[in-house]
Amino acid sequence: MDDRLFKTAMSKFATGVTVITTEVNGEVHGMTANAFMSVSLDPKLIVVSVAHKARMHDYLKQSDSFAVTILSEAQQHLSTYFAGKRKEDQSVAFDRFEQLPILKDAVVNIVCSQYANHVAGDHTLFIGEVSNIQLSDQAPLAYFSGKYGTVQIAE
Repeated sequence: MDDRLFKTAMSKFATGVTVITTEVNGEVHGMTANAFMSVSLDPKLIVVSVAHKARMHDYLKQSDSFAVTILSEAQQHLSTYFAGKRKEDQSVAFDRFEQLPILKDAVVNIVCSQYANHVAGDHTLFIGEVSNIQLSDQAPLAYFSGKYGTVQIAE
């Protein structure tokens, strides 16, 4: 099977959109990721999958903690910015939560310490032990088949 077929098939799984942030040597770094999930309730663990070729990969390897921001439907511009798809300079204001950089006005912010990481093919799975969470009542940004969307809640 070729790479294109595999990527197309995987894009048919609707996901939320997150931005992973960390700080290394006083500099904040972030990247958009939709490869995110919860792993365990006891202990409370989440995982993000980051390509070895991504700049964020090295930053996460150097850091002992990171944050995951689940974006709201109004934050598509932040998703494209942290995915490297916006070429113009954009000033991003970070808030702090448990000493980690986070994006404000998000659906959820999760802060965690690195619990483990595992190489899986051309990615590393970074497992974080959750230390705290911020929640808001906003609709999440969705991603399906290479396009952004919104979530319709069935009643």
